[in-house]
Amino acid sequence: MKIEKRGIIRSYSTGSYNKMNDKEQWIRISQGCPNHCPFCYEPSEQIEFPIPHIERNKVKIMDMNLLSQKNAYYIIERLGAVKVNNKVVHYELVCGIDHRFLTPFLAEGLKKSRFQKIRLAWDFEYKDQFKIKKALKMLMVAGYRPREMTVFMICNWSVSYEECLKKLYLCAIWSVKVADCYFDGQVSPNIEPIGWTAEQIKDFRKRVRKHNQLVNFGIDPELKKETP
Repeated sequence: MKIEKRGIIRSYSTGSYNKMNDKEQWIRISQGCPNHCPFCYEPSEQIEFPIPHIERNKVKIMDMNLLSQKNAYYIIERLGAVKVNNKVVHYELVCGIDHRFLTPFLAEGLKKSRFQKIRLAWDFEYKDQFKIKKALKMLMVAGYRPREMTVFMICNWSVSYEECLKKLYLCAIWSVKVADCYFDGQVSPNIEPIGWTAEQIKDFRKRVRKHNQLVNFGIDPELKKETP
């Protein structure tokens, strides 16, 4: 089933960006992606912006597909060399990692430069499991633990509810968390059923929540411990 974008959301990944509060900083140092994914609004023209002055020890990078940029490793390496108040800086890729551009070299660079809360996009079908597992292995070899990683899934889209259940099961086997993202940028509690039914959306959100609890705690924290 092919589901078209509704055209209600424009790309939020255009132009350089540099904002901060007292604790963290948000930056964008590139835009554009060559993939032309049918669910994405990101422009195809790739542009790199100068790295802004880093002023916080926690920085969230909003680039849609940083690893696809020509100078990705150089950017990652430069960020890793920055210190603020003589302390290292920790980074987070908000939009995640595209496995199609991940290499062992880049995985090592991310770890060395203190990129945390790794997110890996699994946008398409269950059959891509081998590619996703290969990417997870690269990240683990670089030093990331499974519980430090999260897999993005696009829900309420052309990939069916049943297929996403199979993907969720594999993520449980791999002991990685899951972030359920909803087609066309929708967020709970205002998710309009498009590719799935309202019941399927509600059920999947519940399953993902339970999955992440089990990965994080190794037990079901909602069950009360029996007294001897």
